[in-house]
Amino acid sequence: MIRLAGLALLALAAAPAASRAQQGPSAEERFRGLPPEKQEELRRRYRELQQLPPEERQRIQENLARLNRMSPDEHALVDENYRRFRAMPPEQRQQVLQQWQRFRSLSPQEREQLRESLRRVMTADPVQRRQILENMDRWQRMTPEQREDARQRFREQRQERRQERQEQRRERKQERRERHLEQKERLRRH
Repeated sequence: MIRLAGLALLALAAAPAASRAQQGPSAEERFRGLPPEKQEELRRRYRELQQLPPEERQRIQENLARLNRMSPDEHALVDENYRRFRAMPPEQRQQVLQQWQRFRSLSPQEREQLRESLRRVMTADPVQRRQILENMDRWQRMTPEQREDARQRFREQRQERRQERQEQRRERKQERRERHLEQKERLRRH
């Protein structure tokens, strides 16, 4: 896997000239200022990059362009996440990559639902968070049949609650109607 730091050279090359001028020394000047081992490592990574299929290179360039558009805070978060990823044992990194691939295979709607679920977990108080995570764990341990049964029970409960609310609305409406008629009757008598 090509490291993000190794692709920084490509990011600098893709950056607009105006932003490069604001950054100080050019990429070439910074490259020449690196130790020879680091220069060789970057050359090797550049060669690896050139050997990738065009669509993979395009994807990397798009990701780097997206990285360049990030705010300093967002960039720091990406760097921190990358450092944490690199510090993981290889098996754990592989697991994270597999999870990422599964996420990428989701439809945009499913991705947004997952993001919303994660936001709910992250913004929940500790007691709620623990309950949410326990429920998620329980869900993961269920068989597909058990999940479908749970979904069906949820749909039925939701329908029951909906019917209860409709009945309550009808009752309130009827009560308002009766009060209105009583008021009309009182006014008529006076």
